[in-house]
Amino acid sequence: MRVPKTLFANTEGRMLGVGLGLTGLMLLAFGIGWHLYPDRILPYAIMTGLNLVIGREAGMTFGYASGFSHAEVVPLNILIETIQVLVVYPLFVQSTRHLIKLRILEPFITRIHRAAESGGGLVRKFGIAGLFVFVFTPFWMTGPVVGAIIGFLIGLRPWVNLVVVLVSTYIAIALWALLLNELNTWAVAVNQYAPYALFLAILLIAVAMQWMGRHHERK
Repeated sequence: MRVPKTLFANTEGRMLGVGLGLTGLMLLAFGIGWHLYPDRILPYAIMTGLNLVIGREAGMTFGYASGFSHAEVVPLNILIETIQVLVVYPLFVQSTRHLIKLRILEPFITRIHRAAESGGGLVRKFGIAGLFVFVFTPFWMTGPVVGAIIGFLIGLRPWVNLVVVLVSTYIAIALWALLLNELNTWAVAVNQYAPYALFLAILLIAVAMQWMGRHHERK
């Protein structure tokens, strides 16, 4: 695929460049870690995959169940969700401007677009405050990526949109960290395997929410 010279010329394009750079650095770090410390890097890779596929609740719960501290769980999840916003949001914007077309991502972009349109009522009514609440709320098809696209659809300036979305995301991650760490501490006191039972329960709840959300979309 030929990349247009104008792809990185605007604000969203520069965001995409930063996002791709961070992605490359994270993959490089995982590659080096996998080569030097394969046993230690595996839980980080699993936590990353769970965040990307299921959501931060599953990824962070697994991290705490694996014995990680706030200093290990919080920064990694902040990085993962920042990269998601800096890659998916600019790709969506550039695709609407016909600067790029990725057939493999079209179904995903279309689904995100529909979710943004259907969930944008609160944001359109309350503006930046509505966007902050939307991103902060832990329901299916809310969160930073959809929130950033809603911000674009209602006409927020790119940097204002990005700052609101990321600040709301970071606060949500911090609060989830406090809650999940407390739950994990309680589970450890009950039984050594209880943290993984807690992880499995949260994973099943998150998967069920995704299934119900997609079922609602199909209807």
